[in-house]
Amino acid sequence: MKRYIIEQKLKSVAAFLVIIILLPYVVSVFVNGADVTAGDSRGSFYVKVKVPDTQEADGVVEIGWTEYLAGVLAKEMPVDYGEEAMKAQAVIVRTQIYRELENSEDKILTMGYLSREEMQKQWKSEEAEENYEKYVRAVEQTDDTVLMYGEGYAWTPFHQSSCGKTRSASEVIGTEEYPYVAVRECPADKEAGDEVQVFTFSYSEIQEKCRDFLVAAADGEQAEKGYSFADFEIKAYDSAGYVSELRIGDTVCTGDQFRDALSLPSSAFSFSEPAEEEQGNDKELAIKITTTGNGHGMGMSLWTAEKMDEEGKTFEEILSFFFEGTEMRKDIQETELY
Repeated sequence: MKRYIIEQKLKSVAAFLVIIILLPYVVSVFVNGADVTAGDSRGSFYVKVKVPDTQEADGVVEIGWTEYLAGVLAKEMPVDYGEEAMKAQAVIVRTQIYRELENSEDKILTMGYLSREEMQKQWKSEEAEENYEKYVRAVEQTDDTVLMYGEGYAWTPFHQSSCGKTRSASEVIGTEEYPYVAVRECPADKEAGDEVQVFTFSYSEIQEKCRDFLVAAADGEQAEKGYSFADFEIKAYDSAGYVSELRIGDTVCTGDQFRDALSLPSSAFSFSEPAEEEQGNDKELAIKITTTGNGHGMGMSLWTAEKMDEEGKTFEEILSFFFEGTEMRKDIQETELY
């Protein structure tokens, strides 16, 4: 009897070891199909990534899963951010990648990342390795954790800093599909670096950059006449304080259209006329635009996530704040977070 019990225990241990050994491959099949290449320097697996500047004929390279996630994280989040904020971002990035894979027929990823070589150029050799390991820890310590909404992967947008509040997806993109991307108070964002920025554009510059949606572009008389300060009117703001409706001459557009056309850091902006000494050397009439925040303003503010980290909040608490109503799930087991 005792011998039978010992044999059963040995079988259980052997089965457990087999599961541990095969787990990376099982996960890789789920993520990238059965033809994925198993194994890399960290015991992970490889994924296919579209890289614009690669010498490969099809522009696709294979990179270790952990290395890729760490590289995406490095591209999006400053290395001096705290561990919990970084882990929250790791979950967001992983969720975005899984969501992309789910909707991709060829299972080729397109999200930009920093390669090990690029990190070496960005930081000194010793720092590069240390920084890389910090990003890897954030990936490994969150394991295979993602955010889910219902039976699908949640949409997890993020930005550098808001204007003091994050934005509602229903207001910005006009859908109730993402109720968890809602207005959140982020007063700490007002202290963020480059929170307030000032730009000066000539009216002709704006006319050129916004030509795709300006009525004046198709109206010869108005186009010839040009614009003045009186032609710029903010007509409405959303509930977070971002410009939702703007009039330029006879054209009504969104604040996001204007922001994208002029490559502004935020669509929370205001207009003013520059002082005479602020005008360009050619004295062409110009308008001053003051922006607040950095990014589209939806989802998680990286700046506030870092401040929450400094206050002792965990990555689960950070994600719960920004994406209330989603669930955190890890591997096969589903753990309800909210």
